[in-house]
Amino acid sequence: MALPDVEVLDLKGLKCPLPVLKTKKAMKALASGTTVEVITTDPMAFIDIPHFCNEHGHKLKSSEKDGDNGRFLIEKA
Repeated sequence: MALPDVEVLDLKGLKCPLPVLKTKKAMKALASGTTVEVITTDPMAFIDIPHFCNEHGHKLKSSEKDGDNGRFLIEKA
């Protein structure tokens, strides 16, 4: 379920490192303060996405397992 005023990246089916690379590319085009919801089936995303946020100064607002999907809310720095 998409949240209002949130950019959604549906990256289901992509394997490491594609989810984090596509997240990085998409976030470059967004304004600071924009929230992105990343949805992925890659279990490595639970390591890669938090590391990406830490390295680039983005705020990881939440990460959760939703069935086969991982869902991440990221606020762009």
